[in-house]
Formats: sequence, structure tokens, C-alpha cells
Amino acid sequence: MSKRTIPEHWITHLGGSNREPIGWITPRDDGFVAIDLLGRERTGVVSWLEAEETLDELGIRYLADPYNLATETGAVKVYIAEATPGFVRVKEDDFQNIDANQTFHTLPFPVPEELLRELPGR
Repeated sequence: MSKRTIPEHWITHLGGSNREPIGWITPRDDGFVAIDLLGRERTGVVSWLEAEETLDELGIRYLADPYNLATETGAVKVYIAEATPGFVRVKEDDFQNIDANQTFHTLPFPVPEELLRELPGR
């Protein structure tokens, strides 16, 4: 799998007590845009402080939420298994059956909203 790097103008934002990467901030027009670990914009053009606060508040908890993955045969419930600046890997819900086959899908980065959506009501 080829490793894609993020654009040079994206600035890594570290958050939490362990100062782990939780997203990026990129300059745009007269301000900045916050980008999450799926490569999705989480703000419009805002101040640097607001972009930081948005990513700090978001954290990484959304990575543990269930999502719907659009496939050729319909929507499949998945969980994010790995998020990198080169790809995002999701795992189909196995309903906690330890004997079930694990099915993974590798998605492009940034992940298009029409391909991977948070489940309603989350």
C-alpha cells in the first residue's frame, strides 16, 4: 500500500494529556480550518484558537463510534480500526463474536463523507 503524506501546509495539532496527534490545522483565506483524523474539515474558516479548541473538544472519541460504510451491496456497519494520513481501515461489525471472520476495508484518505457516515443518533 502506498503511503500518502498530508499536504505540507497542514499543521499537526497535538491534544490530550499524552499530546497525541488529533488532527490538523490548515491556513485558508484569512484564517484556519480544523481537519480531523479522517481528513474531514470540522470547521469553516475560523481563528487559530477556535480551530485548536474544536480539535481539542473533538478529541479522538469519534474514532470509536460505529459508522455506515457504503458498499456495492448496501450499507455495512463498521468501526474504525486504523486511521493514518495514507489510508483509513475499517472493520465490519462482528457483533462481538470471537469466532467470526474479520472483514476489513481500506478507504482512501481523506475519507469521503458519502463513503463513510456516522450512524444516525450518535
